[in-house]
Amino acid sequence: MGAGHAHRLYRPGRSPVHTLPPHTKLAAALAFVVVVVSTPREAMWAFAGYAVLLACVAYTARVPAGFLLRRLLIEIPFVAFAVLMPFVAEGDHVTFLGMRLSVNGLWGAWNVLAKGTLGVAASVLLASTTELRELLLGLQRLRLPPLLVQIASFMIRYGDVVTDEMRRMRIARASRGFEARGVRHWGVLAKSAGALFIRSYERGERVHLAMLSRGYTGSMPVIDEVTASRAQWSYALALPCAALVVCLLGWTL
Repeated sequence: MGAGHAHRLYRPGRSPVHTLPPHTKLAAALAFVVVVVSTPREAMWAFAGYAVLLACVAYTARVPAGFLLRRLLIEIPFVAFAVLMPFVAEGDHVTFLGMRLSVNGLWGAWNVLAKGTLGVAASVLLASTTELRELLLGLQRLRLPPLLVQIASFMIRYGDVVTDEMRRMRIARASRGFEARGVRHWGVLAKSAGALFIRSYERGERVHLAMLSRGYTGSMPVIDEVTASRAQWSYALALPCAALVVCLLGWTL
C-alpha cells in the first residue's frame, strides 16, 4: 500500500485532526453525514449548528476558510439543479419578486443545498487532513472489501501515468499541426481516446502479469498496520456525537 501521491486537497500539518488515525476520521465523517441526512429539512437551525461544528473542526485543523470555500465550488452542478427545483416542482405555489415558485420545490432546494454543502464540506476537511495513502490504509482497517481497496490504490498510483500519457498524445497532435476547432475534429479526438484506452489496458495487463510473477495471490501485503486508542476514537467521534445531539434537538423542537 505504497501509493505515496500527494493530492491538491491535502494540507500538510501537525494539528490534532491531522494526527488522528485515518480510519477514525473516515468513520467520524461517515457518521456525521448520516446524521446530517437524517435531520428533517424543516430544522433549519440544526443545519446552522452542523456548520458551526465543521467550522470548529476546520479551525482545529488549521484549514483556512478560503481554502475550504474554494473546494466547495465542486458542488456547483448540484446548486444549479437545486435552483431549478422551485420552478419545476408541483404543489402549492407562492409569488416572490414576480416569480411563481413551488413550496415543495423551495423545501427541496433547501434540502439539497444544506445537506449537500455540509456533506461536501466534511469530505473536504477529511481530504485536507489525510493523505491518500492514509485514506487507503484507513479503508483497509475498516474492513472494506480488499478488491475495492486495491482498485482505489492502483487508480491513485497510475492516474498520473495515464494523465501524462494523455499529455504526450496532445503534444504529439499539436506538433503535427492539429487543433480541435469543431465537430469535424471529434473523430480524431475519439481515436485518441481509443488509443489511450488500449494503452492503459495493455499496461494493466503487464502490471498484473508482473505481480503474478512476484507471488501475487489476490491480496496485497499490509505494510503499515494503523491502530487507534480509545482516546483517539473518542476525539474523532466527538463531531458526529455533537451532531447527533443537534439532530435530536431538531426532531423535538
